[in-house]
Amino acid sequence: MAASSADARERAQALVAKKDDIEREIKALFEVLESQGGVGMTGPLIDSEGYPRSDIDVYSVRTARHDIICLQNDHKALMKEIEEALHTLHSIERQQREAGTYNPVTNGSSNGAALIPFAKVDLVSPGSPAEKAGLAVGDRLVEFGSVTSANFKSIRDIAPVVQHSQGRSVRVVVTRNGDKVVLSLTPQTWNGRGLLGCNIVPIK
Repeated sequence: MAASSADARERAQALVAKKDDIEREIKALFEVLESQGGVGMTGPLIDSEGYPRSDIDVYSVRTARHDIICLQNDHKALMKEIEEALHTLHSIERQQREAGTYNPVTNGSSNGAALIPFAKVDLVSPGSPAEKAGLAVGDRLVEFGSVTSANFKSIRDIAPVVQHSQGRSVRVVVTRNGDKVVLSLTPQTWNGRGLLGCNIVPIK
């Protein structure tokens, strides 16, 4: 069972790394569109007389738009794969806990990244999705969906998980007073700002 846990974690981490690569590609392509007069995904490619615009590279814009759409579709499918991979991993770990064979150090990544907090909660708004999920000020994030200390670089890494999980629960693991707490957080619109209603800052 331990080997299965390691395999499942390795698969999840590989998928997350692939997701990171796709997000970098999408960002680079949007920068191409920005460099073409900020034409974006919907700006016109012809002038008022119906001719291709001379102030932009129409071919580059069309190619970038096409590639962005393809990559966004790939990203959406990949997020589903990541969710399924994490579900499998957590299921295996739950079975190990029930059998009394779970060891978070040996079952985690080789550097123990799964146990290392990477960010903390310093504000939770009343009535927010974060409060309803049970998040509290001082909680230290160990997992936020597919994000762990192994792939966390900045708070911006959390944004895609939130955006792609709107209306769907995200597994959030925190440490609180030395204890590990597993929560289910559903990003969604509410009366306040954002989809979470909490402020998360990196641990320095």
